[in-house]
Amino acid sequence: MPVLTLSHWLSLHGLLTVAGLLVYVVVSHVLQQRRHPSAAIGWVLFMLLLPFAALPLYLLFGTRKLARASPSTLTDHAAWPPGDDIAWPARTAIALEQPPPAAYRDLHIHADGAQALHALLEVIDGARHTLDLCTFILGRDALGAAVSARLAARARAGVRVRLLLDGVGRMLGGRPDLSALAQAGVRIGLFVPPLHSPLKGRTNLRNHRKLVVADAGHVAERLWSGGRNLAAEYFEGQPGHAAWRDLSFDLQGPLARQAADLFQRDWLFAVGDGPPSAHARTAPIAAPGESAGQVIASGPDQANDTLQALLVSAACRACARMMLVSPYVVLDDALLMALTLAARRGVQVDLLLPARSNHRLADIARHRSLRALAGAGVRIWLAPRMLHAKAVIVDEALALAGSANLDSRSLFLNYELMVAFHDARDIARYAAWFDLERNTARRYVAQPPGLWRDLGEGLVLWLGFQL
Repeated sequence: MPVLTLSHWLSLHGLLTVAGLLVYVVVSHVLQQRRHPSAAIGWVLFMLLLPFAALPLYLLFGTRKLARASPSTLTDHAAWPPGDDIAWPARTAIALEQPPPAAYRDLHIHADGAQALHALLEVIDGARHTLDLCTFILGRDALGAAVSARLAARARAGVRVRLLLDGVGRMLGGRPDLSALAQAGVRIGLFVPPLHSPLKGRTNLRNHRKLVVADAGHVAERLWSGGRNLAAEYFEGQPGHAAWRDLSFDLQGPLARQAADLFQRDWLFAVGDGPPSAHARTAPIAAPGESAGQVIASGPDQANDTLQALLVSAACRACARMMLVSPYVVLDDALLMALTLAARRGVQVDLLLPARSNHRLADIARHRSLRALAGAGVRIWLAPRMLHAKAVIVDEALALAGSANLDSRSLFLNYELMVAFHDARDIARYAAWFDLERNTARRYVAQPPGLWRDLGEGLVLWLGFQL
């Protein structure tokens, strides 16, 4: 049996290194995989040091944008009137290929999990024609069972019901039994099952969007959305375990059609069949004086890094105050600089996050961003309980609420959904919600890290939030 000498091992190492770097360059160029410098440097160093592991991992997890982004049927730049009187948030979103503002009414911002659950079940039970539900996690618990029972009842009543569940999220939720739903006539789609992924090179991309749309295109069209997964801890908790603080909302009106259009594109991608979302193309642009909002989609199906670009723009345009809330805060360099510059030029920037989240790695990695923000004058608040809400409020111009966290995975890898609200009265309601949550929090005090702490943060940041 031939024995591999050191020179043979070095030759093999060199061959794999060259092959790995060549694959990296070609794939990045052909698929236009724009990366932040830290991620690009990380992959190159990985290829140089451990090509045996780096090349297969890159083939599994290396790309983050689809070769051809799926355009929204609602994006119509020609229909949007020109002029400087259009507010910058709406104009920026349209420039990022998001649909123009659509009208909504009867916005309810849920005060707690009980209100959120009541609204969720009301939207489900009220569906008469169609009901589409997308979630990251459907819990194998009493709440998941209750939601499933309501979906099955609607399907048996003749409503077209579709459930889109993320493949990894289903595992995190305890693998709930979906057979009863299927028997009742609910159509079920799994988004990128981890062991049967249709996405070569994209198995680390998750659908993190949360939405329930009832009767889109009909008079009583409704949307329920926000940050809550459909499991007990996001609503009312369980015996011995208090519910997490979170943020969700529901509304009525044509804005729901934009969410329906987004669901339809995700459904076609995951399941591969279904009629086009024809009703969504008729969603009217909001008239002057109407409450207006936009569904902001972010993820591999978008040509741009939509949400990250909108947040950077918001930090640059903020005049008086900017409020941000997220359970996980691991900022990329561009967004970190934009927020620190906003604070340095006199904008009151407040960031609210839990003192301890449910993800230990995120808590370790966040301190680099938090120290830089605190050093620039950003006021950072630590909530005493697990806070899972995701929102951004900018002056009286914009409120964003939905599923996206302030970390690189959420902003650059996950499929996310936020709703942009442009009505000043509703923006003030979101600001009031933020202030109420902030009242129970304590100020964060930055501490200089030691050598090992700094190295550990960098390693977690690279492995967990860049690759």
